[in-house]
Amino acid sequence: MRTRWLLTICLALFAIVFSSSRASAQFADKKTLSLAAAKKMAAAAEAEAAKNKWTMVIAVLDDGGHPIYLERMDGTQIGSIEVAQGKARTAVRFKRPSKDFEDAITANHLAVITLGNITAIRGGLPIMLDGQAVGAIGVSGGDAAQDEQCAEAGLAALH
Repeated sequence: MRTRWLLTICLALFAIVFSSSRASAQFADKKTLSLAAAKKMAAAAEAEAAKNKWTMVIAVLDDGGHPIYLERMDGTQIGSIEVAQGKARTAVRFKRPSKDFEDAITANHLAVITLGNITAIRGGLPIMLDGQAVGAIGVSGGDAAQDEQCAEAGLAALH
C-alpha cells in the first residue's frame, strides 16, 4: 500500500514537471520596450529639436505599432501627430527606417505603395534588439532631414 502511494506521488510529480516543461517550450521570451526607455528617447529627441529651435512631435511605439509615449512640443502643427506615428509604425512593421521607403519611391520603385499603410518619409527608426524590432521612434514637425536627425538622437539615447 505504501509503495503504491509513493508510486502515485512520483508519477504525479513527473506529470507536473513534464507538462510544465512542455508548456514553457511553447512560449518564447520576448523583450519589450519600457515606458522609461520611451521617455528617455523622447527627451533626447526633444533636446535635439530644442537645440536647433525646431518644434516636433515625437512618437515611441511598441512592437505592435501602438503608442507607448507621445509628445508634441509647443507650437508643433497637429498634423505631425499622425505623421510621427505613421513613420514609427512603418519602421517597426518592416524592421527598417521609413527613409528606405522614401528612397524606393524616389528611385521609381512605385510598387512599395502597394505595401499598405506606410509613411514613406524620413523620421521613423526601428528599435532593434537581437535582430527583433521591439518598437520604433517617429518624429515629425520639421523637414525630413530634421525629423530624422531628432529620431536618431532619440535612438542613440538607448545606447
